[in-house]
Amino acid sequence: MFDTLSDRLNNVFSRLRGRGALGEQDVRDAMREVRIALLEADVALPVARSFIDKVTEKAVGEDVLKSVTPGQQVIKIVNDELVAMLGGDD
Repeated sequence: MFDTLSDRLNNVFSRLRGRGALGEQDVRDAMREVRIALLEADVALPVARSFIDKVTEKAVGEDVLKSVTPGQQVIKIVNDELVAMLGGDD
């Protein structure tokens, strides 16, 4: 289950990494694929929706740091939300 989820997320993020700039629609398309990957990994629908909403809100409104690409910034946001959803850094 985790291997499949990991593979799906890697595919989504590899497409984001190749872009110079991300628009709102790019982020929404990527989050749609992440939602499908989460649902296929048996994540509950309310949890997946909440997660996607939080990530999309942060990614669309995020000012991209000069040292990272927009794709890397989205990946960081997804990682941070996954850590928070799974119980934090502890």
